[in-house]
Amino acid sequence: MDINLNKAAQLIKDGKVVAFPTETVYGLGANAFDPDAVARIFELKERPSFDPLIVHISHLDQLNELTEIKDSRVHMLAERFWPGPLTMVLPKHQNVPDIVTSGLPTVGIRMPANKTALDLISLSGCPVAAPSANKFGRISPTTAAHVKKQLSEADFILDVGKATIGIESTIIRLTNYGFKILRNGFITKEEIEEILPFDNSMQSEDLVAPGMLKSHYSPDKKFLILDNIDHTTDKSKAGLISFTGAYEKYFSKVIKVSERNDLKDYAVNMFDAMHQFEDDQSVEVIFAEPVEEKGIGIAIMDRLRKAEYNWQQ
Repeated sequence: MDINLNKAAQLIKDGKVVAFPTETVYGLGANAFDPDAVARIFELKERPSFDPLIVHISHLDQLNELTEIKDSRVHMLAERFWPGPLTMVLPKHQNVPDIVTSGLPTVGIRMPANKTALDLISLSGCPVAAPSANKFGRISPTTAAHVKKQLSEADFILDVGKATIGIESTIIRLTNYGFKILRNGFITKEEIEEILPFDNSMQSEDLVAPGMLKSHYSPDKKFLILDNIDHTTDKSKAGLISFTGAYEKYFSKVIKVSERNDLKDYAVNMFDAMHQFEDDQSVEVIFAEPVEEKGIGIAIMDRLRKAEYNWQQ
């Protein structure tokens, strides 16, 4: 067994905070049943206490420790999408500390599709509460280097390379009719509809899951979605996150996120491109090429809009 993996698991047992990879992004994890350890996650991330955490499990038996719900639909979804980037918000078990759920009666649960993450959770002997391993509201981390840049104070960073999906999990909650999406992610509405009907009833959603704020995933430089090309504006100090290649000639700095116009490539490389431009001192403004809001394109545009939000105010 990997020495670093054993060390990371022991640190979680000891109430410490560990950054670790999942298939989506790197997470900052602690024992979900240790409120003091979970409080340190909030402290390190500078995360507001009203924003609940997702709890990660390594086997289905752990569901009984986290939720009191007995709903066959949960197991239907788990059979299809776990391990994988789907989070289900379910009624929480009384043993789950309120700090994990921000005092809400529900808890978000998922089983990551990453061997290191699953091994870490198993070796730790507990479900692991883990938001993304970055400062609150900043760019999500898809490599250990991104974590070190923002959260060097973590007790340990488990480095096993780049996340393979690069965009956060889809978050859903179950309703009497079917399911509602609280956060769009890698798994699409259409894929989930193969299992359950989509509940399209109109009703406001409280902040019951991560990623529901209007501003999130943002670089510390001006960030804008490219809507048109202004030929009079100097682009010499602007960087473009390019998808189709159609606008590259207008920019001196370009990062192309896909060589085959594949939206999955955009998802995998989007946050890394933001990090690269954020670190590039010659770039003052970051532009990102929009995509059609279809399939995973919905989740990509959700992240881009939230990254842009504060820069439009």
